[in-house]
Amino acid sequence: MTFEEAKTRHAEVADQVRRHDHSYYVLAQPTISDPDYDRMHRELVDIEKEFPQLQTADSPTQRVGGQPLSSFASVAHAMPMLSLDNTYSQEEVRDFVKRVEKLVPQESLSWTVEPKVDGVAVSLRYENGVLKTGATRGDGATGDDITANLKTIRSLPIRLEGNHPDILEVRGEVFMPHEGFVKMNEQRVAAGENTFVNPRNAAAGSLKQLDSKLVAKRPLDIVLYGVGVVEGDQWEPESQVSLLEGLKSFGFKTSERHWVCKGADDLVAAIDELDQVRHSLAYETDGAVIKLNNFGLREQIGYTSKAPRWAMAYKYAAEQAETKLHAISIQVGRTGALTPVAELEPVFVSGSTVSRATLHNEDEIRRKDVRVGDTVVIEKAGEIIPAVVRVLVEKRSGSEPEFVFPKSCPECQSKVAKATNKADSEGAVLRCLNPDCPAKVRGRLQHFCSRAAMDIEGGGEVLVRQVVERGLALNVAELYRLKVEEVASLERMAEKSAQNFVDGIQKSKGQDAWRVLFGLGIFHVGAGVAKALCRHFPNLDEIFSAGLQALTEVDEIGEIIAQSIVEWWDDSRNREVIERLRAAGVNFESSLHQSQSAGGVLQGKTVVLTGTLPSLTRAEASAKIEACGGKASGSVSKKTSYVLAGEEAGSKLEKARKLGVPVISEEEFLKLIGETD
Repeated sequence: MTFEEAKTRHAEVADQVRRHDHSYYVLAQPTISDPDYDRMHRELVDIEKEFPQLQTADSPTQRVGGQPLSSFASVAHAMPMLSLDNTYSQEEVRDFVKRVEKLVPQESLSWTVEPKVDGVAVSLRYENGVLKTGATRGDGATGDDITANLKTIRSLPIRLEGNHPDILEVRGEVFMPHEGFVKMNEQRVAAGENTFVNPRNAAAGSLKQLDSKLVAKRPLDIVLYGVGVVEGDQWEPESQVSLLEGLKSFGFKTSERHWVCKGADDLVAAIDELDQVRHSLAYETDGAVIKLNNFGLREQIGYTSKAPRWAMAYKYAAEQAETKLHAISIQVGRTGALTPVAELEPVFVSGSTVSRATLHNEDEIRRKDVRVGDTVVIEKAGEIIPAVVRVLVEKRSGSEPEFVFPKSCPECQSKVAKATNKADSEGAVLRCLNPDCPAKVRGRLQHFCSRAAMDIEGGGEVLVRQVVERGLALNVAELYRLKVEEVASLERMAEKSAQNFVDGIQKSKGQDAWRVLFGLGIFHVGAGVAKALCRHFPNLDEIFSAGLQALTEVDEIGEIIAQSIVEWWDDSRNREVIERLRAAGVNFESSLHQSQSAGGVLQGKTVVLTGTLPSLTRAEASAKIEACGGKASGSVSKKTSYVLAGEEAGSKLEKARKLGVPVISEEEFLKLIGETD
């Protein structure tokens, strides 16, 4: 291919990829299959490898992240990013409307109401339709340059569509969707990492990362709702409604709902309606943004030094409850992390009874001055995770002692310290230094037995605790030496249950390599990472012998994960466990690598499981999907290829029918993959 031919082809493919990205990430209407999209994207990468001069800043290949930064540069906003006055009172909303009406008494005013996204405010500058810089709000005049991180958000256009202005400064909010937040926290728990408190903190923490390759793995999204500087006569919106329409025409994602109102009564009704529907939105919404619709009138009304006079935010009060904090316990996880937990008088809040709430770390306890015996206010952070919001100091008796964080592990009394190894990105967390700490051992064994890992029936907390206390198994390899009579001798363990447990251990020898790798509990190696590695390498031996450089060449594997694997393998105790697993007959071969190279019948397809299947467990069905080259997913979208439904299928089945996604039974599934006639 000549350079001119490559240039022409590159332009064609890049344009097609941008259009498919917009259809999928912004409109939620995919127009191409995953394999076809992947081949198109790969062609673009290959062209740029052969002709590097074709790799421009707005190329779709630049979304995956570049080299880590040493720090963020500062960016001055061409127009200040002002904050909004806010209120929790609907009466104050009415007063606000009256004040504005008095400033323009001859005008008939219309207003807009939009969801107030609880995310991170950003400003984006486009020059000649191409994203030039993206920055945080900062102090309103200057923010941090996070352009590389923002480019990883697939719904954000790097090049604008339509008849756009020459210069466009657009404002919006970066957020982490509910579903992505929950899934990411599950992966962090599986990888032995601390969870994020709420979606907003997760989004903010992601955008602060200096390595954009790490940001690219975070499920971030963005909604755009305003502009700063606009230069060029191509577009001059006259109202908030026309602004939103214009942003959509340029390829931006805007809020899926907004209301146009004529007066205070309309505004209050819209605020109440938003309150009813906001929990169904993809993002956290902590309020409603009220804006005067007409831009000309906005200019007449003007600004204070901090905020516009023509807009305000109405904040919804989070559901909270008071309760008593009886104790602060310290949990020790399988990675040795010490996590303080508030033990509470049970209280009902946001739909469930809460008796425990995480306090995250020592710094959080000190910052909030939490003491045993305090009366505290509880809410579910992001309406997901119970959290102690504040202490009601006025209700103290004076006898509440300050909490002293332990200097040694409460499980084994060994030393604790903040991590110093390169792979531990949670360096502020105190960890037990004893590799044989009973809590660590229990955590590793329980994780290995879990349904998500080796799926060993009966290997729950109660049984594993007794196994460790009796010294029957102190690492995962020793599980394979357990005898039925040893297990049956444990408390509340009948012989049949003991037999089932031991049979489950023996059956697990045939599990796929990715489950073994995930089950080992290597720091940062969740199920997704384990699958990615096992798609790339044929067996565990090649993964552990690959080395840092070879590991980082695998899709989804960054330097931190690779370093963690290398450090784990450098420990002779871990190498001994691997050899003992091999001697026990545990499978080290990856079927994912075979199906990836051979191309299974479900190659490139996504299957969602819902309900109870007649004969297959969820784990067995997922394994069959992946063995055939497919991906087992937990959520339904227009990108889903099939929904495999059993009895008592719920909302996923309803959503599949609404989206027109094919729904198949277990019998149809087995026929599809060739296991029945």
